[in-house]
Amino acid sequence: MPGTADALFRAVRPLFPLSGRGIWPRMGRTMKVKLLAARQGGSDAPRELDVRDLGRLPYRTALAIQEQLVEERRAARIADTLLLVEHDPVYTLGRNADAANVLATPAALAAAGVEVVRTSRGGDVTYHGPGQVVGYPILDLRRLGESVVGYVGRIEEVLIRLVAAFGIAAQRDPANRGVWVGQEKIAALGVRVTRGITMHGFALNVTTDLAAYRGIVPCGIRGRGVTSMRRLAPEVTLEAVKPELVRQFRSVMGYD
Repeated sequence: MPGTADALFRAVRPLFPLSGRGIWPRMGRTMKVKLLAARQGGSDAPRELDVRDLGRLPYRTALAIQEQLVEERRAARIADTLLLVEHDPVYTLGRNADAANVLATPAALAAAGVEVVRTSRGGDVTYHGPGQVVGYPILDLRRLGESVVGYVGRIEEVLIRLVAAFGIAAQRDPANRGVWVGQEKIAALGVRVTRGITMHGFALNVTTDLAAYRGIVPCGIRGRGVTSMRRLAPEVTLEAVKPELVRQFRSVMGYD
């Protein structure tokens, strides 16, 4: 049914005030970018990327929006979509994650107001919270003409180019997916693809309070750390990072 995702946005709107951070005015903002696609199936077809900045939302609310949009993309009722969001503090575990990698006790989690959520994505445990840019691409990989492994590699490339634009040299680690600066991870990845449609995605530490990572073994990898853009480029802001992220995403994913 057309407009189902917008109906979901309206349904959850009463949970959040219009004052303060101004979530809902931004949530309604959709940047439609009409682009020329590469030749697919023997013909040229217009492609469209919708970029929606959801502001700050609880993890479960954003997950419900993702799930609805996946169904709408599968039914070709919407274009490829990139959701950008900041989350309230939460530890998320991938479908095969080891719960022992959550080090914080239930009492400590409750005192800090940090939720723990088991998800359907790949990967182990990670943290989402204020100061982080989380991206959830809802894409049809068949139209993109990409494998799952190739798609993950493209996301890494987006993030490597993004941080480079702010003077930060980052790289991949073939043994551990994500984006690294030396021995410290600056961006985590975890995706799911069902019947050709992507969900979940990436989390980039911009101005994130890294102390929150003390409650977990990040990504289940011991002996390595985490970092943020602000630690390496002190003047960086979320507001400056988001448009550059969209630009790099469009470029690497072939939307321009």
